[in-house]
Amino acid sequence: MPLRLQTRASDSPWINAVWTGTSTSVAEMTSVATVCWGLVFWERQGTAYAAITGPETKTSTAPVPAGASFVGIDFAVGTSLRAVPTPTLVDGGAELPDTTRRTFRLAGVRWETPGPDDAEALVDRLVRTGAVVCDPIVAAVRRGHRPTVSQRTVERRFRAATGLTQGTVRQVERVREAATLLAATAPVAEVVSRLEYVDEPHLARALRRYVGRTARQLREGAVGPIALDLD
Repeated sequence: MPLRLQTRASDSPWINAVWTGTSTSVAEMTSVATVCWGLVFWERQGTAYAAITGPETKTSTAPVPAGASFVGIDFAVGTSLRAVPTPTLVDGGAELPDTTRRTFRLAGVRWETPGPDDAEALVDRLVRTGAVVCDPIVAAVRRGHRPTVSQRTVERRFRAATGLTQGTVRQVERVREAATLLAATAPVAEVVSRLEYVDEPHLARALRRYVGRTARQLREGAVGPIALDLD
C-alpha cells in the first residue's frame, strides 16, 4: 500500500489522537478537513523534519514525500500553542527549523522528538512548561457545560482558541464521522438519519467539500491516498 495511516486514541485530555504513517511510492494525498492543530514529525533518507499543522476548513491535495515515516499528534479542540495563535495556522502551518532525529525546536526551547508511544510524555512537558495552553471556556463547552458568560463571549473565545466557529467544528466533525461510517459500508440512508443530515444530497455536498470523496467511493473502498484512518 503506497500510504498507510494508523490512528490511536489517547487518555490525555490535551490530545485528540496520535497517528503514524509510512509512504512508499505515493506523491500526494487528499487532505481532509480537520478541527485540530497538530505537530507532525517525519524522517526521510536519514533526515528529520518537524512541523506545526493547522485546522483545515476544506479538502485539498497535499504532497507526500516518498519513503518517509511519520508520527503525528492532533491536539484537542480548545488547546493552543502560546507562541503561535491557532487562527494564524488555519488552512496552513509552519515547518520547524533546526530539527534533528533526536530533537526539535519549538517556542525557543529544544524538545525530544517523540516516537509513537511518547506523545503523551511530550505533551505533558509542553503543558507543564506553559508552551501549550487550553481555554477553560472552550473546554467546558466541549464537555457540554453552559458557561456563565454570554454566547458572544463564548464564540469569541472559541474563535481565538481554535480559529474556527462552533458551527464549522460541528460540520467538520460530523462529516468525518460520516466518512468513517461509509467506509465501514454503512448504508447512505442510515448515515443521513444517524447524523441528522437533511437528505442524501446534503451529505454528498458535505463529503465533496470536506472529504473530497463520494459516498460510493468511501463504501467501495476506492478512496486512494487520503489523510483519514479508514481501517
